[in-house]
Amino acid sequence: MNPQAKLIFATSLLMGTTITISSNHWILAWTGLEINTLAILPLISKSHHPRAIEAATKYFLVQATASALVLFSSMTNAWHTGQWDITQLTHPTSCLILTSAIAMKLGLAPFHFWFPEVLQGSSLTTGLLLSTAMKFPPITLLYMTSQSLNPALLTTMAILSAALGGWMGLNQTQTRKILAFSSISHLGWMAIIITYSPKLALLNFYLYTLMTAAAFLTLNSMKVLKLSTLMTSWSKTPTLSAMLLLTLLSLAGLPPLTGFLPKWLIIEELTKQEMAPTATIISLLSLLSLFFYLRLAYCSTITLPPHTTNHMKRWHTNKPVNTSVAILTTLSIMLLPISPIILTIM
Repeated sequence: MNPQAKLIFATSLLMGTTITISSNHWILAWTGLEINTLAILPLISKSHHPRAIEAATKYFLVQATASALVLFSSMTNAWHTGQWDITQLTHPTSCLILTSAIAMKLGLAPFHFWFPEVLQGSSLTTGLLLSTAMKFPPITLLYMTSQSLNPALLTTMAILSAALGGWMGLNQTQTRKILAFSSISHLGWMAIIITYSPKLALLNFYLYTLMTAAAFLTLNSMKVLKLSTLMTSWSKTPTLSAMLLLTLLSLAGLPPLTGFLPKWLIIEELTKQEMAPTATIISLLSLLSLFFYLRLAYCSTITLPPHTTNHMKRWHTNKPVNTSVAILTTLSIMLLPISPIILTIM
């Protein structure tokens, strides 16, 4: 793709996100979401492969439907209350429609079916944008309207997302689809806490973005798109494979690593809200995700599964590793000891 075109699309993405997260009026927020959608479509379809065109078409249809629902929700609220302010969403029907629209934009269950397919048709860098940057404006809208949303509906969606994200990721062999189901599972954790502690949901999103960026950029550096390639990548980049192992375990939320922090805080907050059974259910459902994270981690290390692969083992080559990969990987592994400082800031 032409560098000037890439610059235009990147600038449009930044501008659309900035408009949405800084606006108080529903029309401005909707405009930012539309700019974001139109800017990411050429990046999805830039390879001109039929799978990429299909992914771009699916993404456009889903996002256009969700944006129309956002507009309809805000108009219904303005009709009944006379308010276009985002924080003044008080009409119950508007709250219900908005929750569905944001769930569709994010890929929360039961509106999650488009996300793995779109991610599979995109490159790893575009997949990174779809999994992180494109989810920031909808999460911001949820943050600003969190006091008006229905906790029971969001809790149901969250448990469904954690269950389906873990269950459907078990038999996947494509790394992009596995990371897509991982994203759906993580969104469940954000949705379940957004009405009780919006700041904690944002902290979860920031740490998820950090760990997902580290995983995507590491896989991109190793040119890994499926598990059979990942099984033999250790001979080419052993250090990077070892760091990928730790990043994936951090995404799974194992205690010594950064990914444990948001889950720990969310379980603590749910217990304070007398929702211990819900916290137990979503914690048990996260074990499904842990299984495919462990499988990825197992394949990324020297240990090969006991079956033959068609891929030849590659010779070790000394290639310079991107500095951003090293920084993101370090942060996604070692932030847990400074959790008291993070809690003080919150």
